[in-house]
Amino acid sequence: MTLTGTFTALVTPFNTDGSVDYTALRDLVRWQIENGVTGLVPVGTTGESPTLEFAEHIQVITATVEAAAGKAVIIAGTGANSTAEAIELTRAVLDAGVDATLQVTPYYNKPNAEGLYRHFLSIAELGLPVVLYNVPGRAGKEIPLDVVVRLASHPNIAAVKEAAGSVDRVSAIRNACELPVLSGDDSLALPMISVGACGVISVASNVIPKEMSALIRLALANDLAGARELHRVYYPLFRDLFIDTNPIPVKTALALMSRVGPTFRLPLCEPTESVRDQVSRTLRSLNLL
Repeated sequence: MTLTGTFTALVTPFNTDGSVDYTALRDLVRWQIENGVTGLVPVGTTGESPTLEFAEHIQVITATVEAAAGKAVIIAGTGANSTAEAIELTRAVLDAGVDATLQVTPYYNKPNAEGLYRHFLSIAELGLPVVLYNVPGRAGKEIPLDVVVRLASHPNIAAVKEAAGSVDRVSAIRNACELPVLSGDDSLALPMISVGACGVISVASNVIPKEMSALIRLALANDLAGARELHRVYYPLFRDLFIDTNPIPVKTALALMSRVGPTFRLPLCEPTESVRDQVSRTLRSLNLL
């Protein structure tokens, strides 16, 4: 499959008692689609996946598929640092109507290159297209380039999400194999596309789905002047959505916009007043409040 465009790394809304707010989730999915995103990525890092129970994890993915009603590509976050758990989560959504699965680099246990290869290969063998997720800042381990190249030959390895903060990494992958690359950083989406990336898995598009989709469309059409202008306008938002641990700022922004509640699950919690005020100022400066 070809993955090109803007894919929103969805937040998971919670009610005040900490339960998943499926009404807000469905409303958010529909709003995203109405504003032009290509796809949705439920239960990734931005969706607070570490604190969702197994049944909730699957139900959030299923609710996203149902609300999308075939109008968006769904890349389900079913990764884990245990291969057995990642396989179990992926098997649970094989018949849920998702289009692909996002598989994070196993975190904390820091496997060697061969272990990483076997981990991703085991999940790819289940049959769903796999988007590799390279995020060494979270996982403590980079997927080595030679492992990416080995995996790229498998028919079910569909793309790699690059969230290592390196534009050069995109060039290295595209020079070594034909695997599509998706930016995992909003502020680097434009430069990454300029050297060969085909889109973004975006945190900011939770807040600005229409504008982020337009930026990526312009960049992919090689209208760099138009894309640069949108990048310039929305860079303060890209910056401020990471002044605290993701997804605290983006969920705070959506709460200020009355799209989700301001509830998190520990160990994540509400932001400081200064962070909340900064996010609010930026939203107001962009006429989003």
